[in-house]
Order: sequence, then structure tokens, then C-alpha cells
Amino acid sequence: MPAIRLTTKRVKKPWGRTNLWPCFGSVPLGDDPVGEIWFEAPGDPKLLIKYLFTSEKLSIQVHPDDTAAQAHGYRRGKDEAWVVLAAEPRATIAIGTVIPMTQDELRRAALDGTIEDLVDWKAVEAGDVYYSPARTVHAIGPGLTLVEVQQNVDLTYRLYDYGRPRELHLEDGIAVSNPVPYVAPYVAKEVALGRTILADNASFVLERWKRSGEATLASDGRPIWLVPLEGSGTIDDKCFEAGGVWLAEGETALRLDSGVELLVAYPGAGLIEGLWEPGAYPRIHGLRRAGWGNGVGALIPSTLTS
Repeated sequence: MPAIRLTTKRVKKPWGRTNLWPCFGSVPLGDDPVGEIWFEAPGDPKLLIKYLFTSEKLSIQVHPDDTAAQAHGYRRGKDEAWVVLAAEPRATIAIGTVIPMTQDELRRAALDGTIEDLVDWKAVEAGDVYYSPARTVHAIGPGLTLVEVQQNVDLTYRLYDYGRPRELHLEDGIAVSNPVPYVAPYVAKEVALGRTILADNASFVLERWKRSGEATLASDGRPIWLVPLEGSGTIDDKCFEAGGVWLAEGETALRLDSGVELLVAYPGAGLIEGLWEPGAYPRIHGLRRAGWGNGVGALIPSTLTS
């Protein structure tokens, strides 16, 4: 089936903003701030893409893993990754705790507010990427614009919310927390010119592409989310630009103009080595089906990348 452009949903949040990323415009005067823009796909896809816009600290929170979420009737838990697009000076993200803590210590810290000093606030800037596995205690600070790639479930346990009058989920949150210092589960690596793997975990793979040319996007059966950050091109001969998200299944004709930066995400672990097949660009969707490539290094000739 041809790639589809996903529909958007604006989510108002007390910590959101009225001035959003340029491709989204601004919130009308008098409206509540928008904290998130969701890109929704039909059915129950395994992943969800969001843009986040922060003016205040988000709650200190945690998400359950698949096992804990399913025990409460949800389809899946929530791993997530953040790609920072813009950051004001001294912007931070809290991820993990500064020292290992027991769950009883975490509960006391959440009740007396000292948890705010016990999570590890890390300085961030544009271009930074963090993969936050389920059970990681975390919070996003003010002054950030970022793309969030996550398992598709709306399930957050707030541990602490700085006195804001919102519901907390202390017992459920403590039960699923792993309050230890953060260790990145994956180190980003460039596997071919212009193709960097930002994360490859059990829940999903996240790539960043900076390349140009015409090719077939050839999946191994997994759906592919395409998130243009800069530049333009075409997906199945339809123009794309920053601010949209596309979902591709099967084979997709892809043309990337010079200067494109693109996030590519798909569920499950393991790199799709033949995802980009240069020199094979069907003008009619589904016209051809070539075999997979013979290795990452053979897939991207230098004449088709930038």
C-alpha cells in the first residue's frame, strides 16, 4: 500500500507553549498552551511519534515495561526516545537517579520532594538523543523542542509534579521503577554514509538519515515511520516536508533532495540492512520487488548520498 501521511492531534498541557516549532505555527491568542502534537496512524500501531514543546518541567515519572503494562490490561509498555531539535540555554532532561535507590527510598523522596534533587538532570542541546527504557525514572525540563518516538501506549505514572494539582500514581509508579543511574542502552553509530543508527532496542529501531538521491524504501515486513526534520523530497511521488510524519509499509518510492534530515523508526530489534535500495525507484508503487542487499556497505553508493 502507498505511504500515508498521518493525522495530527494537538494536546494541551500546563507545561506547554504557545510558540511552537516553525512548521506548526503558533497557538491562537487566548488558547491554552500546546505541549504535544501526536501523529496518529489507523488501528493500533506499535509506535507513536510526537513533537513536544516545554515551558516548564514535566512531572517526574516512569512508564511500565511490557510485562507490567499487560498485567494491567494494556497491550504494551513504554520505551521512548527523544531527539532534541532546539534547546534554550541551561535546558535539561532528568534521566535515572544520581545514586542507586531502593523503592522505599524513592517513595520517601517522592513524598517529601527531595526526588527533584535525586534525579540526574543532564544538560542537553540540539542534536542530542536519549533512549529511555521502560522503568527509567525521568523528566523533561523547560525550554525544549523535541521529537519523541515511543511504544504506542498512553500510560504514565507520575511520581512528583512540583505541587501542581494533578493526579499522582505513586504506588503503581514505585512498583515499576528501577531507580538507578542511567546507562545508555545503545551507542549511536554510522553504518553507512549518511545513515546513523540512534537506537536498536527490543522495542524499536531509530535511525537518522542525512542523504540524498532516489531509492526504494524496502522493509522486511515491518512498518516504517518517516519523520522529516529538514529539507524536502517525495514519498510515493507525493511531496513531503518537515512537520509531517509518514507511515510506509511494503515498498515505497523515496526521493530525498539535498539537505534532507530524516528520522526513520520501525518496531522490533534488528537493523533492516536493505531498507534503502538506491537505483531502484518504482514510479508505480509495488511495480518491482528486488531481493535484499548483500550488506550495508554495498547499499549506498557515494553518488547517491550527501
